[in-house]
This record gives sequence, structure tokens and C-alpha cells, in this order.
Amino acid sequence: MSQTKISLIILAVLIIGFALLGVYFFQQTEKQANQNQAANQNQLIVSNFEECVVAGYPVLESYPRQCQADGRIFTEYIGNELEKMDLIKVNKPRPNQQITSPLTIAGEARGSWFFEADFPVKLYDANDNLIGTAIAQAQDDWMTEDFVPFVAELEFEKPETNEGTLILEKDNPSGLPKNADQLIIPIEF
Repeated sequence: MSQTKISLIILAVLIIGFALLGVYFFQQTEKQANQNQAANQNQLIVSNFEECVVAGYPVLESYPRQCQADGRIFTEYIGNELEKMDLIKVNKPRPNQQITSPLTIAGEARGSWFFEADFPVKLYDANDNLIGTAIAQAQDDWMTEDFVPFVAELEFEKPETNEGTLILEKDNPSGLPKNADQLIIPIEF
């Protein structure tokens, strides 16, 4: 084979090699641009814990649960359970639990949460419509500052919304705002 043919073959191989490298780098750049665009779209879409979970981002094992999306952390809403845990604790239902009627509510509260051995419980749908009420009854001597077990049974019609709020109110016979308190528990129907 002549020197010229060999040179032409080498030149053709080099041209084809550079062309393939150019196509490869173009595809990688386009792939990265698409990934960046998808990440930007997720950032626009994800604005709360529920959206973060639905988008498939990792959920951290914590209480309340946290979802991490693109460097942002979204915390699951659990009401004010952590703030009130020294006054009242609910074992059933738990925050964001799906409930049905009749609902058994059980837990323990400090004796000061009761008046005449009971306190009111209210259930609202996501539109703030009251859909059920009950009275939680102390299961032991309520004339103490210690925790006292309680139970309530609440019946309700399933509302049109999928979420709601269960509120356990401190009994406040004085009616004074300074003596009012409540535990807020988000629930699902």
C-alpha cells in the first residue's frame, strides 16, 4: 500500500474519531441539560412534605418525618403534639393516620386537662366544618397533676375532603382565654 493511501486512511480514521467524540460530548451535554431542567421542574413542583414524598425523594427516619429534595428539607406536619407532650399524649389515632367512624380516641392527659373527669373532643374536615364531637372520659382519678388515661368514642359521617383535624380541648369552665389549650392532630379520612 502506498504512503498516500495509508495517510488517507489515518486521516479518515482521525476524522471519524473526532466526529464520534463530538457526537458523544454533544449527547452528554444535552443529557446534563435535561437532568438540570428536570431538577428545576422538581424544585418548582415540590413545595411541601407530601409533594416531596410523591416525587420520590428520600424520607429521613425522624419524628416528625422529613423529606429531602434538592438540598431542601420538608417536615411532615403532625400538629402540635411535640409542644403538648408534657400535658396530653394520644396513642390512638396518631397524626396523619387514616380514620373511620366510629373512632376510638385513647391516651393520657394531666389531671388539670380535665374538669369533672372529662374534656371535649372535636373533629373537623379540611374545610373547617365540624363533623363530630365527643367527650373524653378519665379512666382513673383525675384529681391529680399526674397523667390520667382517657378514652372517647366519636361517630361521624365521612366528609367530602380527604384530610381533617382532630382537636382535644382542655376543659375550661372559667371561659378565660389564659386557661384554654388544645391538642391538634391532623388526620386522614
